[in-house]
Amino acid sequence: MKKFTTLSEMIAIHANATPTAIAITAPSATPLSYLGLHQLIQKTVVSLNSFGIGRGDRVGIVMPNCPEMATAFIAVASGSTAAPLNMAYRADELEFYLADLKAKALVVAIGSETPARAVAAKLGIAILELTPTPENGAGSFTLAGASLSNSPAPNGGFAQSADVALILHTSGTTSRPKIVPLSHTNVCASARNISATLNLQQSDRELHVMPLFHIHGLIAGVLAPMAVGGQIFCTPGFNALKFYAWMKECKPTWYTAVPTMHQTILSRAAGNMDIIQSNPLRFIRSSSSSMPTQVIGELEKVFNAPLIESYGMTEAAHQMASNPLPPAKRIPGSVGIAAGPEVGVMDNEGNLLPSGVIGEVVIRGENVTLGYENNAKANAEAFVNGWFRTGDQGSLTTDGYLTLTGRLKEIINRGGEKISPLEVDEVLMHHPSVMQVVTFAMPHDKLGEDVAAAVVLRVQEDDHICWQVGQAGATGRVATKDSAAE
Repeated sequence: MKKFTTLSEMIAIHANATPTAIAITAPSATPLSYLGLHQLIQKTVVSLNSFGIGRGDRVGIVMPNCPEMATAFIAVASGSTAAPLNMAYRADELEFYLADLKAKALVVAIGSETPARAVAAKLGIAILELTPTPENGAGSFTLAGASLSNSPAPNGGFAQSADVALILHTSGTTSRPKIVPLSHTNVCASARNISATLNLQQSDRELHVMPLFHIHGLIAGVLAPMAVGGQIFCTPGFNALKFYAWMKECKPTWYTAVPTMHQTILSRAAGNMDIIQSNPLRFIRSSSSSMPTQVIGELEKVFNAPLIESYGMTEAAHQMASNPLPPAKRIPGSVGIAAGPEVGVMDNEGNLLPSGVIGEVVIRGENVTLGYENNAKANAEAFVNGWFRTGDQGSLTTDGYLTLTGRLKEIINRGGEKISPLEVDEVLMHHPSVMQVVTFAMPHDKLGEDVAAAVVLRVQEDDHICWQVGQAGATGRVATKDSAAE
């Protein structure tokens, strides 16, 4: 793989080497080639510059999951800074994020009725309307809007490696989300890391179901396949009822999703075994939260493909560690080995700990953000001795496999006994009637905190039960949607 340090350079490499190769397509759509995507990026940067928008200027993108959202992210980031936002946000949420980002412009689909339009008008943010041109290929579009100045942007041209490509907010545990700027160097390094971990090839086809305002969907779902000139089949978003029809049309070699998506896909597998067997996957990828080992086993059995569990976060431009592909060793329940950045485990004093000892997971590397924006306090807390503190607790084996035991701020303190929610999840998932579970702390007048869990049953998928979990097992009353509980 030829090294690239900007998104425009990444696409240009494939446009020159394999111009007719498919970059992106969608259900019942005309594909867009890498040459077509390269030309789209060039036209978009020229358009942005003519509107007075250049390198470093923030451009919010509020659009539904579609190929135009994916290509707009790459094209906008190639000439300014892309800030994708969840289309489901309320007006007050959009106002907070757009104001906090100091957005200069907002991209919306022509004819869309998103409240982002009124918010942008209120904040004095220029609105750029995106018009899809599907006749030119999936994801192709034009931009139109009023110019912000009488002359082109003085900071025009293509973004450079140190420029911020993508800006996102973290939810975290604080009341105010933190701004995470990710440079072209960061996101390109992460795209290369993921494609190398998965041994992605130009011949691979990804069935894309992740949200395109999410770091997982943007980096693993869009940039990693494009790092090697692979193909993306972009759906309108995850839909369990349509997944297998899309699989039949796309004939993918892989897909990436979060555990809840995988579990929903698995729940509908029995009625779609003919499609699964006719369209064999090379692997399945899971990230963004822990996958129960029981579900891993079921998915691998049903799809006859290895499930690669990875570990990521926004501040690392997604991937930090990953289980490798067979025949290398995979450890169910582990998030694998360092897959790009260096990974260590540290104590409270900033000392790296030996294998087998539990501490805070820390990382450093080319894909890691240089720091939160305008937040000296958060940066002082997040970085120590050149390492970024993830806030996750875990330990490394002697051969470098990382096992997470929970979030430091989510560890349940039950009368002085430290309990990991993940460990309780694992025990409850062994029950054959349990399909999904999440463990959490409940206030207790004597112990401070006690352990509780919300469970979704296999036989009654719409019912939720809540158990009070004690040291000796589960006690208390069952709560369903039809009955109250103690």
